[in-house]
Amino acid sequence: MNLSNNIIKKAVFPVAGLGIRFLPATKATPKEMLPIVDKPLIQYAVEEVVAAGIRELIFVTGRGKRAIEDHFDKTCELEANLEARGQHHLLTHMRSILPDDVDCIYIRQAEPLGLGHAVLRARAVVGNEPFAVILADDLISGTPGCTAQMVELYGRYGNSVLAVEPIPSTDTDKYGIIEVPNFVHGVGRINTIVEKPPPSEALSNLGVVGRYILTPAIFPHLAALSEGENDEIQLTDGIARLLRQEPVLALRFTGKRHDCGSKLGFLKATVEYALEHPEFKYEFLYYLAGYLHRNTTSGQP
Repeated sequence: MNLSNNIIKKAVFPVAGLGIRFLPATKATPKEMLPIVDKPLIQYAVEEVVAAGIRELIFVTGRGKRAIEDHFDKTCELEANLEARGQHHLLTHMRSILPDDVDCIYIRQAEPLGLGHAVLRARAVVGNEPFAVILADDLISGTPGCTAQMVELYGRYGNSVLAVEPIPSTDTDKYGIIEVPNFVHGVGRINTIVEKPPPSEALSNLGVVGRYILTPAIFPHLAALSEGENDEIQLTDGIARLLRQEPVLALRFTGKRHDCGSKLGFLKATVEYALEHPEFKYEFLYYLAGYLHRNTTSGQP
């Protein structure tokens, strides 16, 4: 894929959520800034997008989210301190958080009125262009990254693309659920999408995860929506309307997703990423093996 000619130039990061499931840790810290080993969730998401050739990042933020903006800003005093101490390895990491050719824009979402509302807040900046929507809660590893796979697919067909994967049938009430008649090489045209149906009403077990590429035709549909479930404007409802106007594709992406919006998913991601960390993966594996051995031999569950 020729990233220099990438038709997807903008990515929207809805980061105004309250992070209720991680309280009290998120009382003063944005959930997107919670670290998986030594990088916050939002940085993993940004790195995935930048690797896909996208260079305009639009953060839809809320009250108490200033730490995200600060994270992607230059910190001259800290960099000077690291240089003076000769900690060049850390200095290189700090300077590589965001490439120089990437621009960040911050838009305020005054009230948490849903994912659809957050995307709609970016309308004036996105304009009449296709764009990506990235949810940092979903940490996805893979080469190429999930966003790059979706960008390539959009380049072939020019249609909106949703990343999907099979989920436990008991969890359909936590996802947007799609119906696709058939997949060819992991790609299928979506017939129906429903927001969080109960398992007894779900048309499939294919859930939409936090990666979207959308055409600008989504905006009028979001603007026309009345408030839905939990007094929120749902992105899924806007996509359901978009389906009546133009094709929307589902991609069964290659890679592994961790649901870091849940505590258990966050812990699993931390362990797996630590086991891949070049600095201490063997020491950590040795620790885990010893921990499991001690607890197994002592009769602990």
